[in-house]
Amino acid sequence: MEALFVLLIFSLLLGLGFLVAFFWAHRNGQFEDAETPALRMLFDATEKKHTTQLSQLKKKRRN
Repeated sequence: MEALFVLLIFSLLLGLGFLVAFFWAHRNGQFEDAETPALRMLFDATEKKHTTQLSQLKKKRRN
């Protein structure tokens, strides 16, 4: 029975840790732009033209 209480407390602390990590990531902007990283591989980042196209796509997605 003691092991059940230890595991229960451990699982609650672990869940609380994941919840804190999620809110920290959300506050720091980890989930703001989910579309652009998938599109970034389609453009060559070294060329200025493609970089401006990528920023234009971001602006269109926000509006």
